[in-house]
Amino acid sequence: DSLHSSIGLVGISAGSLLLAVHFYGLPRAAPLIPGTALGALLLMLSSLLAYAGVQRSLRNASLFLCLYLTISAFWCGYGVVFILGGQGVLNDTGDFRNALVPGLVTFTLALLVIAVVGCLCREVILAMIASAVSLASAHEVAMHYSTAFGSSAVACNYMVVCLVGGYFALGRILYFLTKGKIALPGTDLAKKKTREQIQSTSGSVNHFAATGLILNMLSASVFGCRLLGITGKLFIGQVPWLWAAGIYQIGICVLSYRAMDVLTATFFGFTSILKFAGGYCLLYPIWQSEEPSFPTPFLVVFSILFVVLALFLTLKSPVDGLYLLFYVAYCVALACRPKGFFEGGPQGVDVAIFVASALVALIHLYNGKASAKIPTGKGAMKALLARSSFLKLREGSDLHAPYLGYSKYADAEVLGYACSVLASFAITMTGDPQAPLATVVIPWVVVAGGLLKLLGGSVAFARGKTLESSAFILYAVMWLIWGLTRYGGLYGTTRSFHAAVGIVAFMLFNGFIVFCTLFLNITWFFYSLTFLLIAISFLLDAIHALPAGFDIAATLIFGLVSFYCFLSALFNSIFEGSCLPMGRAIVQLSGVGGGMTKCLHLPARKASSVKRIADILKNGGTCGIPTDTVYVLVAACNRPDAVEKAHHSKRQAQDRPMSLWISSLKQLEPAKHLFTPLLWDFMEAAWPSPISLVVPRGEWVDFLGMKDSAKYVGTPQSIAVRIPDCSVTTHLIDLVGPIVVTSANPTGEADTTHHNQVYAKLGDKVDAVLCDGPSPENIASTVVDCTKIDSGNIGFFRVGIIPKSQVKLIL
Repeated sequence: DSLHSSIGLVGISAGSLLLAVHFYGLPRAAPLIPGTALGALLLMLSSLLAYAGVQRSLRNASLFLCLYLTISAFWCGYGVVFILGGQGVLNDTGDFRNALVPGLVTFTLALLVIAVVGCLCREVILAMIASAVSLASAHEVAMHYSTAFGSSAVACNYMVVCLVGGYFALGRILYFLTKGKIALPGTDLAKKKTREQIQSTSGSVNHFAATGLILNMLSASVFGCRLLGITGKLFIGQVPWLWAAGIYQIGICVLSYRAMDVLTATFFGFTSILKFAGGYCLLYPIWQSEEPSFPTPFLVVFSILFVVLALFLTLKSPVDGLYLLFYVAYCVALACRPKGFFEGGPQGVDVAIFVASALVALIHLYNGKASAKIPTGKGAMKALLARSSFLKLREGSDLHAPYLGYSKYADAEVLGYACSVLASFAITMTGDPQAPLATVVIPWVVVAGGLLKLLGGSVAFARGKTLESSAFILYAVMWLIWGLTRYGGLYGTTRSFHAAVGIVAFMLFNGFIVFCTLFLNITWFFYSLTFLLIAISFLLDAIHALPAGFDIAATLIFGLVSFYCFLSALFNSIFEGSCLPMGRAIVQLSGVGGGMTKCLHLPARKASSVKRIADILKNGGTCGIPTDTVYVLVAACNRPDAVEKAHHSKRQAQDRPMSLWISSLKQLEPAKHLFTPLLWDFMEAAWPSPISLVVPRGEWVDFLGMKDSAKYVGTPQSIAVRIPDCSVTTHLIDLVGPIVVTSANPTGEADTTHHNQVYAKLGDKVDAVLCDGPSPENIASTVVDCTKIDSGNIGFFRVGIIPKSQVKLIL
């Protein structure tokens, strides 16, 4: 973690040095660093800072990750503006100033907020760097409006950042490389390490929200500065700020899913669409002379989605819910003005969003770091809902756990369904075939229906939802291709046979998805079926046979079905029960979807999960667990009812008896005298390993408290015993005691090598599954016959992962 912090500090120092050299040489006739080269270098450093911020955030949360990501976004837009200037795009008088000032104003205030919180939380390094970069940006703004401010002041501030950041980066690198033996004065991390780690692990706070709010400030500044007269016009030079904010906000959306914050991730997905649309609109002089117009139905629907999201977010944090109402007003203002972003009404709301974003970012930053919190009303809403008997908030460690194992991401289906609503209502505007770009449709269809739907599909795949992810990705590709060709002027007025063939191919794929959804649930069946109507309208449009109003009707039906799915996913992610159910599968198949509703799924990487599995086994349950080979079905050997249940649940064959597992030979120490010395020595040498030893049954069984379970374990003459070479399994046995084991599959079927297979085969017959992904091996253990070991002979009932030769070497 120290090394990643050092990388970020080195990146900030390097970028500050570049900018200091640039501003020191600004009065010269020829710049020391050409604009294009400076911009390219800043882009590379912004990538380095983004990497440092993300990698640090995966280990612990602090203000530094916000600083790194904020400066990364700053230098990304800043660098592209320098590249545009170096390539001669910003030629008119004042273009360079009009392009730079909105971003400089934003990051002056944003970095000042970070510096203030850093001071309050005693983060001296961060406060010094953030305040110096903020002051440099403020001086640069003043330099563009008054010749009394020279560039030397800007250069001095960046040199301060370079020296401070370089010193502390060097100190941390030395501390890391020497393992704490060398620490420069003021850079010793030992005193802060424990306190920071404790704060980072407490609570489920989305530490990326503050950076997302700063990006909202950036886009609002572009249009707000035009209203206030700070900039003279809206033009292509400001697009880098808008699109940098959009790209980074999609990244914040993904990171919010990593933080298990579905509502905030969905919100940032929505706002990224507005940023890409704003940048797209500023490019209009490239293809037409008049400002583009906006589709009113789409913006009305967008405002409704913001209202719904604000209501649900209010349950989590009333302050965040109220903040979303600014975007409701923004969408309404855009819908009321035909020229959208270019009108004074929406620009006035942008000014309000700028101020509100700064205040809410300050609250998030302070509450995420300080021990004393600024009240946001979170506890009041939770207490209010606790009195309700109808609505009960979903809480707990398994809040976002998928039914097939565990995932690093929360569910993104809410965003996926919302993007379907937006894309469908966006194409209700047919537009002028002769001037398809005169109406703003492409950003809504391509970004919402395409990019964000691809994101939703990727997250769904990461959560084990293969069918849902396939549908989202297929629909995203369809929206991308059709949106660009039909509404980008590439399609033209002449319908093409090739387009019709491509659409038919998509329809065939979607037909397969419709068939598969018969086995999923009824809502998904109608969701995929109504998208087929849209594909049919595309096909009819391509072959000149589209009936009047058919495409509008198809998009409205699909939009309404998607809206129901959006509401249902929201309710199911926030509340317990099924207020808006997705319905059952139309076609029920035995063995499909086992464990989806009843069986617990717990990640093996958590000690708390192993403890819960142990409690289930102690109470007479049966569980599927990972081992050093394949997954197995286990029960506590002192619970005969559980052993009998395990025996019947997998239809155990008589020639494949259940085995006994222990965690160490200490559990057999009281009965050591009942084993021959040779057999005992062989057990000591062979274990722990994927080797099961079949030993003679004897009185030693009674020492393990098996009681009536003994009749289900082994044969009347022998029992297979093993100590697994798996820390999770042995820790579980330490908690429970010796366990009875059998393979986690019905007799006669292949071994299970993934927790998903355990669900599919035994999910409705076991109480829980400890999920650890793919098995380390695809082959079961080797089973050695030790019943005649005293005569010097051993046999093999099964040769598994350990070959015969290796077993004989042990003997």
